[in-house]
Amino acid sequence: MLTLVRHGQTEANRHGLLLGRADPPLCGSGIEQATVLARGLPRPARLVCSPLIRARQTAAQFGVPAEIDDRWIEMDYGSLDGCPASALDPAGWQAWRDDPHHVPAGGESVATVGERVRAACTDLAADAAVEDVMVVSHVSPIKAAIAWALGVGDEVAWRMWVEDAAVCRIDTSGSAPRLLAFNDHAAHAVALQPLR
Repeated sequence: MLTLVRHGQTEANRHGLLLGRADPPLCGSGIEQATVLARGLPRPARLVCSPLIRARQTAAQFGVPAEIDDRWIEMDYGSLDGCPASALDPAGWQAWRDDPHHVPAGGESVATVGERVRAACTDLAADAAVEDVMVVSHVSPIKAAIAWALGVGDEVAWRMWVEDAAVCRIDTSGSAPRLLAFNDHAAHAVALQPLR
């Protein structure tokens, strides 16, 4: 099973700011969310993590050494990092949503995130077919992993919302990945097992 976990909340998340490569720690409620995740989810055989502190703090709650993989880092928002969504004008948002290759404010495109995350998912699929593999990451990489699982294009990212400390589960044991859970929480996700 490939379990994707979004990190717990930060102050920037709490205030609705765009948070990419900026590296703030979890806030108090984020630490609590991470603790609940670790209590409610099975201990993974393998734990992969973004290099950013908010993801590493979340991963640390599981008591398993984390493998840092830069492909799971959040999207680079360029000069928009740490800004409210209103910092980008409506035409800028429209261009970003219409074209997965659009690069806003000197950052990174949705397509670039998709390319690196699809490669990361492919690398983990065989292990996840036979043991629990957990990835602690961020909104954009998790959306890209879901698109990989569903076999759809990067443009689907704008049709998803991933909550703080959300859990998504992908069964990689069959001929194609299957999405078993999206935006779930630890208490519910633990009961979900693939049908063989």
